[in-house]
Amino acid sequence: MGRSIDSARGTTRQSGQGFWRLRGAFWRLRRAFWRLRRALRQRTSAAFVDAYVASISQRAPVLYLVILFDVVLLVCSFHATAPLGVQVFGLALLLVAGIRGQVWLPQRIMPRSIDEKRRELHRMSRVGGAFALAFMLWTIVLARYGSVEQRMLVQYVLAVTAFASMVGLAQAPRTAFNVALAFSVPATGVFLASDNADAVMLALVQVVFTATMMIAILTNHHEFVRRELTRQRLARRLARTTQESRANFRRATIDELTGGLNRRAILQRLRDELTAIGPISADTAPASTASAEALRPWLALVDLDGFKHVNDTYGHAAGDAVLRSVADRIGAQRAVLAHGRLGGDEFAILFDAVFDSAAARAACRTLSTAVRRPILFHGTRLRVLCSIGLYRLDLPDAGACLERADAALYKAKQLGDGAVVVFGQDDEAALRQRALISRQFHDSVLEDRLRLVYQPVVDTRDGRIVGAEAFARWSPDGREWQTPAMFMAMAQATGRMADVTRAVLTRALRECRPADHGMTLSINLSPRDVVRDGIADTLSEIALMAGASPADLILDVTERALIDDPRRATRQLEALRARGFRIALDDFGAGWSSLSQLRDLPLDLIKLHGALAEALPTDPGARAVVGMIVALSWQLGLDCSIKGVETAAQAEAARALGITRMQGFHFGAPDSADVMLAGLNRAVA
Repeated sequence: MGRSIDSARGTTRQSGQGFWRLRGAFWRLRRAFWRLRRALRQRTSAAFVDAYVASISQRAPVLYLVILFDVVLLVCSFHATAPLGVQVFGLALLLVAGIRGQVWLPQRIMPRSIDEKRRELHRMSRVGGAFALAFMLWTIVLARYGSVEQRMLVQYVLAVTAFASMVGLAQAPRTAFNVALAFSVPATGVFLASDNADAVMLALVQVVFTATMMIAILTNHHEFVRRELTRQRLARRLARTTQESRANFRRATIDELTGGLNRRAILQRLRDELTAIGPISADTAPASTASAEALRPWLALVDLDGFKHVNDTYGHAAGDAVLRSVADRIGAQRAVLAHGRLGGDEFAILFDAVFDSAAARAACRTLSTAVRRPILFHGTRLRVLCSIGLYRLDLPDAGACLERADAALYKAKQLGDGAVVVFGQDDEAALRQRALISRQFHDSVLEDRLRLVYQPVVDTRDGRIVGAEAFARWSPDGREWQTPAMFMAMAQATGRMADVTRAVLTRALRECRPADHGMTLSINLSPRDVVRDGIADTLSEIALMAGASPADLILDVTERALIDDPRRATRQLEALRARGFRIALDDFGAGWSSLSQLRDLPLDLIKLHGALAEALPTDPGARAVVGMIVALSWQLGLDCSIKGVETAAQAEAARALGITRMQGFHFGAPDSADVMLAGLNRAVA
């Protein structure tokens, strides 16, 4: 009884172990199946579909060509022995192979859409296996009707076709697997069903060959996927690099606000044009010179008049809208080769060389008319004008060409009303003269080349000279003396404005010590002086070193000096007043005037512009304006004087409005310090 129980337990234990072994084998087989399925899986992204199709289309037509040759060879070999139906089936295979070969020609398959390519890849996995199975079965049936030699031919054809199919479908592993099964399973079955003693060995060879080829195909496909992923990463990186390069190029060449070229790009385009056309030689024949000039484009510089008013009144967003609109209108003009913004509200345009002088001027006038048209901004009609300087490129240096176009622009702005000026021969001569004088000014010793003249300021109540205004003169040779209006621009361009201011104040205090003569001394400050850091300390130090008191000095500043940076200018003027200097607003009423400035600025004195003095005897409006300014200055505790008085009638009209301090040719022309000081006690007739 005990033995029976032990035997039953052993049998049960063995059965249980067999079950678990069987279950383990099943799961191993299942895992192998899923690994095989993953290995056979083809990626379906657009990039991989393109890569698969590109690779297969190079091999598939050749594979179908091999099959065509094999079918024709077998049909010809068995035409006398095989039944007609079997031969017709072979011809059907021949037709299918031809059609599929046509489908996979690169010029036919590559232009298709991604979806069509994806469908064709899926179709190939089904059609390829079915076709291989049909071909295999056909050859097996065909071999039955042949001799030993013909059956050997069938086996050779099958081997070649199987190998060619595996190689040709290396990048389509699912299709290759289906084809491998279609060839190997029937062949193995035939081998095992035959009476040949070596059938098992042949079947084993068939299985090993198929497995080896599939391993090679899967390995090749894995490498293909790895290479393709690497290529795609490189392509994405290259695309990003290209995109960044284009973005950098755009940032480097395109003005973000207007969409046109920026300063750097338009200047480079100008240099490219100059390089392309080359210089005109001085000894070029007249006919060829005219021909060469006809190839030279025009450079136009455009500056907007009234743009600052738009910015100050409507805000910077309105100013940006104006700049964009103007850039669009420039780009819409005929024969514009390139255009861009140089900065602020200044644009540069290259016009086609086909224009002669009249046509270029006409194109600029058309542009000026276009710019005049209202620009709509949030329901407001904004208006600006533009001045244009025009120059035909005939110098090899871009800077020289810009200088000449800028000189023409300067003349156009002086003319006003959107004028157009073409740089001509007279302008060239004047420019060369200014360049010569500028070099001389830059190299000159200011103390040796500057002299001062003084115009008296008279108190008309008793005729005494109560002050003087110093005016600087500069000479390149000591014979011809230039006024500040002529050389101050050179001082700014050469960066010597601070040197001029220091030299003028130092000499004025040396030649005309105001405290010794009971008078005030007025010195003009340039717009750049007004906003220069440390100007208060510099001028105070000069005055103290000369033994003078800052309270005896009046620093004249113009309204224009306060326009560009009013906050900074106000801080500097307050610093000057804190040192003891008196501040005068010079040339008030010259066209910029805002009465609110009299209240907001740190001022001690108002000097009315000479244009008002000229108009006082005959213009009631001018008298009303001056009377209002005088009354307001009294209320604000400011002194008021008037400049440019040239006649007794003008002096009498100013005196009637309450102005007692005057200067002008009626009281004395600017002269040396000795002459001015000699008349200090002279009574005014």
